[in-house]
Amino acid sequence: MEMIHWCWVLVGFVMGWCWYKSIKSKAMEERSGVPKGNPGWPVIGETLDFIASGWSSRPVTFMEKRRSREMKDLKALLKNQPLSEFQICFSLVLDDESMFLLSFKVEKGFKGYGKVFKTNILGKPVIVSTDQEVNKVVLQNIGNTFISAYPQTITEILGESSILQINGSLQKRLHALLGGFLRSPHLKARITRDIEIYVNQTLHSWKDYRVVYVQDEVRKITFDVLVKVLVSVGPGEDLNFMKREFSEVIKGLICLPIKLPGTRLYKSLKAKEKLLKMVRGIVEERKAAMDRGDYVFQRGPPNDAVDVLLRDTGDSTERLSLDFISSNMIEMMIPGEETMPTAMTLAVKFLSDTPVALNQLMEENVELKKRKAVSGEDYAWTDYMYLPFTQNVINETLRMANIINAVWRKAVKDVKIKDYLIPEGWGVMASFTSIHMDEENYENPYQFNPWRWEKARSVNNNNSYTPFGGGQRLCPGLELSKLEISIFLHHLVTTYRWVAEKDEIVHFPTVKMRKKLPISVTPLLPSAI
Repeated sequence: MEMIHWCWVLVGFVMGWCWYKSIKSKAMEERSGVPKGNPGWPVIGETLDFIASGWSSRPVTFMEKRRSREMKDLKALLKNQPLSEFQICFSLVLDDESMFLLSFKVEKGFKGYGKVFKTNILGKPVIVSTDQEVNKVVLQNIGNTFISAYPQTITEILGESSILQINGSLQKRLHALLGGFLRSPHLKARITRDIEIYVNQTLHSWKDYRVVYVQDEVRKITFDVLVKVLVSVGPGEDLNFMKREFSEVIKGLICLPIKLPGTRLYKSLKAKEKLLKMVRGIVEERKAAMDRGDYVFQRGPPNDAVDVLLRDTGDSTERLSLDFISSNMIEMMIPGEETMPTAMTLAVKFLSDTPVALNQLMEENVELKKRKAVSGEDYAWTDYMYLPFTQNVINETLRMANIINAVWRKAVKDVKIKDYLIPEGWGVMASFTSIHMDEENYENPYQFNPWRWEKARSVNNNNSYTPFGGGQRLCPGLELSKLEISIFLHHLVTTYRWVAEKDEIVHFPTVKMRKKLPISVTPLLPSAI
């Protein structure tokens, strides 16, 4: 019995000493400028709380609970607050001046760590920034100060040559090539016709459905459009194969990093092998035709992203390999399967919940349709993009949707931003959601209010509006994305009225509607347009 007693004393001493060293280390970090915060549990840190907030209706809960004002002195809290106001697993008093808590969560009296704080997610120290000025520095200093740092499964599936992972001159070169192509008036003029065809075909099929699941239906549009832009594959068996295999690939981006047969990651990697073989065949065939000089688009404007990358001579020591091009074409299909369908679906949801906004959107687009009917002219891409209230609806949808909720970086050296020190090797999560849903930046941030953009600053160069990221990695397809949403909304509101069933947004592991947003549609009579 005495032996057991002394064993417990030893355990208590060791645990107390570990916590003493931990707190001493924490104090040294804070004196050096490392943001305050809580490392959470051993190994898992605060991962469970982070994931739980993603499952909630308010995904910024994790950040909100930790920001606000700085935390009061722990000793003062313990003296002034009843013990029941804390969740305490075990405590050990070493002396009159020190009390160590092995695990506690303050329910009252906790005032937060500020807009930038440290935590531990998936066993790694992370600095979380909800400060738009800090985020701006993180986004603009990629390569020399910060590098991309994403979960292991994303790196495993996309590969080391992924556009998400590469840095330096190669990343800048690739971004410039693709950005120039996707922003070009030539592509917008041509792809407008394709988007209109895909949208109208999909909408036409809805009249036969009792219930339409918007999230599934818009994916038929967005994936087909993007594959056309990337590799010029149209409807048929090849496109169906790509859809099937890519849907398997993307399921493994966020999963357990276990590569045994039968696991999610293993299945996704096998699907990528099949998809890569097909895309590599397309790229090789195109390259061979160019080498023979008989490729029809060799001297005209590039027809797709493969053309753009194959034509680039660049530095002879850095010619883009066929494997590099093929792999990145697959990665660039992600918006067609995930982000774009989500944006379109949430636009329908927010409009369904805000009838006044829907009516104004309808009036603006019906007016455009009438003008086109009178003139007999085809739509130009500028017709869609110059609808002011439609663009306000899109901007507000993207702000509230937070499809890209944050970017993850890793410091390659000690970095000082404002009064904060980010140590070398630490991860950085620049939270976009926190900025978009902050009352300091947007009045009533949880209210869908497209009219706020009538008096807001330009969405360009606006540090409080970053749905497409920023800096050197600003999404090169942002203009094309807005064009596609504009075309979809125009033809939707001038073709149907709808009633949406009750549904809710899920924010983890990716943003989507829990029930895929079921709606019942009623075709508009010609007299109503």
